[in-house]
Amino acid sequence: MRPAIKVGLSTASVYPLRTEAAFEYAARLGYDGVELMVWAESVSQDIDAVARLSKRYGVPVLSVHAPCLLITQRVWGANPVAKLERSVRAAEKLGAQTVVVHPPFRWQRRYAEGFTDQVAELEASSDVLVAVENMFPFRADRFFGAGEASIERMRKRGGKPGPGISAFAPSYDPLDGNHAHYTLDLSHTATAGTDAMDMARRMGDGLAHLHLCDGSGASVDEHLVPGRGTQPAAEICQMLAAGDFTGHVILEVTTSRARNADEREALLTESLQFARQHLLR
Repeated sequence: MRPAIKVGLSTASVYPLRTEAAFEYAARLGYDGVELMVWAESVSQDIDAVARLSKRYGVPVLSVHAPCLLITQRVWGANPVAKLERSVRAAEKLGAQTVVVHPPFRWQRRYAEGFTDQVAELEASSDVLVAVENMFPFRADRFFGAGEASIERMRKRGGKPGPGISAFAPSYDPLDGNHAHYTLDLSHTATAGTDAMDMARRMGDGLAHLHLCDGSGASVDEHLVPGRGTQPAAEICQMLAAGDFTGHVILEVTTSRARNADEREALLTESLQFARQHLLR
């Protein structure tokens, strides 16, 4: 019998609460571990402190998300090459299986030129998988005020929000590069207007990590609770459960609008229940 797929909670899912809150929720609700989002909060950058949290709550770190967001450009320094290597070493220290990284931004020319080689070299020197994540274009309607109501009216007329410009090199589709391992994010497929099932199939055996969430196709990255958007979240989970997937599924959902602790807990509980139901082997 194949082992159950482990389901983790991204520390980003409890924002604006701190990293420790993710460990506490994961322990109390029964998640198998967490994905550490390295960002502005000091504890998330302190791997020794994270290791202590993991031990205190009895919750392993399954994966590390490298600080490659626009808002984390200065976290762990300004050199993205050094930051990616540091992320892999952090994952080794924490016993994490995977490092999630975005494709380089176009303006990071030196990093972009050597990115494929660096990822391959890091994987060759470590047991940690470096899984490159699918992203999305920056769409004009995001910057010119198309709200959710406008987007919904557009859909009802059979139209779609306008195309955007990729800020990533060679593109926001990681399969345009040449990598061994990938992260599939279902909020990003929604925002990009990408067929998630097709992308999963194209990733094939290279699909090593799933950010389980949802989206409605809005021009913003929504990270809805799975099942609340338009993405084939259940079908993706069922496909992984039926196959030879040996990676982790991480709930990366937005709870920042929760009005209180009970609402946040309900969202995280619903997310976990969805994953368990559809990942059953």
